[in-house]
Amino acid sequence: MVRILGLSGSLRRGSYNAGLLRAARAVAPDGVTIEVGSIHEVPLYNYDDEVAHGLPPAVTRLKEAFAAADGVLLVTPEYNNGVPGVFKNAIDWMSRPSSDIARVFGGKPVALIGASPGGFGAVLAQNGWLPVLRTLGVRLWSGGRMMVSHAGQLFDDDGELIDETTRERLGALVEAFAASIRTGEGR
Repeated sequence: MVRILGLSGSLRRGSYNAGLLRAARAVAPDGVTIEVGSIHEVPLYNYDDEVAHGLPPAVTRLKEAFAAADGVLLVTPEYNNGVPGVFKNAIDWMSRPSSDIARVFGGKPVALIGASPGGFGAVLAQNGWLPVLRTLGVRLWSGGRMMVSHAGQLFDDDGELIDETTRERLGALVEAFAASIRTGEGR
């Protein structure tokens, strides 16, 4: 069994990216489970708060889920041609304390996908994640990225994926990512 943690970087109800993550969970092949994590309860990072109170419970849960997963699927929106602040904030919290980075992130297979109402499908946000993920020492899966363009036409008002072609592409990507985890590709 391959266990993948999926994280959407959007807090919006009806989010295309949260819908894309739900669709990924639905199309995962036999022998693959996608656990949907949440960044909703992660507060803004403040070193003074960390020193005074330690890690918030929501951050501890995310860190442990990330560390325990066989791989991670980051589903990123694109805000102003870049990485969403709330998503980066969650990853920043998860990198605390810095002595824990190798345990949580080191060598972890990570795949990037994203949806956007624009014509480029969150490609700039995905590119923006590359230096962050490299710094954290993950094993970025280069077998494929998925940029879903014109998401408003592919999702319904509740953020559910309704486009069959996109669903098929997503299924193929999830299957290939899981296969790479099973075989240890790139290690």
